Amino acid sequence: MASTLAQAAVASPDVRAVRTTGPIKIDGDLSDAAWRTAAPVEKFYEIQPGDNVEPPVKSVGYLLYDDRFLYVGLDFQDPEPGKIRAPLGDHDAISGISMDFGGVFLDSLDTGRTGNEFFVTAANVQYDAVTDDASGENSAPDFFWDSAVKRDSHGWSAEMRIPFSSLRYKRGDPQHWRIIVFRNYPRSFRHQISSVPFPRGLNCTMCQASGLTGLERLPSGSHLVAAPYVSASASAKPAGDVVGAPLENGSPEGRAGLDVKYSPNAGTAFDATIRPDFSQIESDTAQISANERFALFFPEKRPFFLEGVDLLQTPLQAVYTRTITAPDWGARATGNQGGLRYTALVTRDAGGGTAILPGPNDSSSAPQDFASTVFVGRVKKSLGRSFIGGLITDREATDEAAHNRVAGPDFEWRPNSADVVTGQWLYSDSRTPNQPDLADEWNGQTLTGGALQTYWTHNTRHLDWIGRYTDITRGFRADTGFVPQVGYREGFASAGWSVHPKGRISRERTFVNVQYQADDTGAVITENVQPGLGMDTRWNGFVQVRYTFDRTRAGEELIPRQQFGFTARFSPSRRIALLSVDSTLGQDIDFDNTRPATGVTLNLEATVQPTDHLALDVIENMRSLHVDAAARDQQLFLQRVSRFKATYTFTARMFVRGIAQYVTTTRDPFLYVSAVDPRSGNFTGSLLFAYKVNWQSVVFVGYGDDRDLLPVSDRLAPVDRQFFAKLSYAFQR
Repeated sequence: MASTLAQAAVASPDVRAVRTTGPIKIDGDLSDAAWRTAAPVEKFYEIQPGDNVEPPVKSVGYLLYDDRFLYVGLDFQDPEPGKIRAPLGDHDAISGISMDFGGVFLDSLDTGRTGNEFFVTAANVQYDAVTDDASGENSAPDFFWDSAVKRDSHGWSAEMRIPFSSLRYKRGDPQHWRIIVFRNYPRSFRHQISSVPFPRGLNCTMCQASGLTGLERLPSGSHLVAAPYVSASASAKPAGDVVGAPLENGSPEGRAGLDVKYSPNAGTAFDATIRPDFSQIESDTAQISANERFALFFPEKRPFFLEGVDLLQTPLQAVYTRTITAPDWGARATGNQGGLRYTALVTRDAGGGTAILPGPNDSSSAPQDFASTVFVGRVKKSLGRSFIGGLITDREATDEAAHNRVAGPDFEWRPNSADVVTGQWLYSDSRTPNQPDLADEWNGQTLTGGALQTYWTHNTRHLDWIGRYTDITRGFRADTGFVPQVGYREGFASAGWSVHPKGRISRERTFVNVQYQADDTGAVITENVQPGLGMDTRWNGFVQVRYTFDRTRAGEELIPRQQFGFTARFSPSRRIALLSVDSTLGQDIDFDNTRPATGVTLNLEATVQPTDHLALDVIENMRSLHVDAAARDQQLFLQRVSRFKATYTFTARMFVRGIAQYVTTTRDPFLYVSAVDPRSGNFTGSLLFAYKVNWQSVVFVGYGDDRDLLPVSDRLAPVDRQFFAKLSYAFQR
């Protein structure tokens, strides 16, 4: 009983914002006379690693506003200012374990569940995100706002100017919002300092926020942003598309388009785009794909899809906007009315990319070379700290009698501050394309199916657990989502016990995970038990060891395996920002050839910052599999991903970056049932110069180079070379 009471939410005093009539210059200096009229936020708590204790450093926050902006002032004292960790970097490129930063969580809709994050480092690197208690934090969305910092012998200070047009809030006067002022202070441990206490085991963030009062006569909306862009590229490809042939220059290509956002009031936004530029400058995260049963997931980064992005995140990944690969145009509306949040978007996808073909044991893919029209609609109704919602998606092929329609409800129930019950049910109706030359499944057939997922999480000061049940029928499809496995039922449970000692270890969590998964005939797909121990340590470190007892189906055979896993991550100093290792070794499974194996996976990562302007990132990922053949142990394959990234940041707005990545796979063809190349490889390189006034006013100039390994000559032959440039500017009214 004491444990439950200890973790219950604690009300915090309101914070009052004061309307200012004097000018505020955004330069990081809090000496402007206007700041002396603000009511200071002076009571702070160290919430990690301390348990709501007095922080090791003093922090003060200030809130002011006028007819257009909310102003945040931060005064962060530091007894050892020479140890402030403040490297320069790109927007959103901040790390909790290696950088000093601070800012606010703002719940402008007063939901107690969702909010926006605005943080700035001691080098004025900005970070913004949306946070939602149901789906977590997402840093993909960007907002218009300004900031500046100043460092001196007492520490550092910051000023932030956030336009009300960047926020969504209800109609009414006066306004009531929620706020948390936060400071990140990494030294031997990562000290997290908050203006509100956070009891151990609390299952929410914005529920703990202080009320923000004093906001009156705010602008009602009518904000317009038009962001035209022009881009140009020139590429060269091998003659006749034959790898190894000399490159031939293609004709330069130009492209122009327009993105428009109109907010008729503070709670509603309309987005429209013509020939949107959804190009991605940075390559996807390095991931090893060899011997994987299911498709890999990559995060969305494209701006058009990110208004109200938390609305599209549901227990089942029924919306995955990267499946919309090449939109010609798009339009959407997002808003809030009487506690009902909604978003609806429609776009024409010109096609390209691949479509996931899911199954019980694995997934495959097929080229999606036909156009389609895509609609996504989502509503979410607040019921106190709980909610109910609904989702509908529809993809209609333009030149094919094919479609995929998905619809269903979801909910989240929070009966108290320790428990959360979540669920979603979806029904799909599909007609596949009649293109059996691309995929056997695509024969014009009709498929219907359902998908259910529900789980219950429980958190207290020491005990946490989760129970989850998933049931997805074989005919279910979510072509606008990411559901790579169908035709199975799964039960999963995890329980952990945490203690918080003092000394070199600030937290220990002993845990056990249990999973059972079977297909729709009752045949086991996988079952495993995984005990382990995790620790938060000095050097902002995290260490975890685990052991897995597992049986997983390969083909028609259920193969047992036992594996040891180890993870360690540290940020020991200002110059060595990250050292990370993640590894598994032991018994494994050769899924390509359906037999037992042994293997090792090793992922290494390091970030070194020789100066505050230069960052060097190195990733080395390796996976090796061995099988018994000819009465001896032989290596089936070895795959490596080597990635090097160097970024030199001139200012918080301008940088140059180079990336080189090499993926190579070595195989023994005599150990495979099907024919495979003994060696394959791919090199990708890029060089980018970027200048950003804000997230939609940018200049990019870059070069890219792709090469494939020729197995016979062991030479990297060029397959694509590209020069590109982009200019975009956001006009606001």
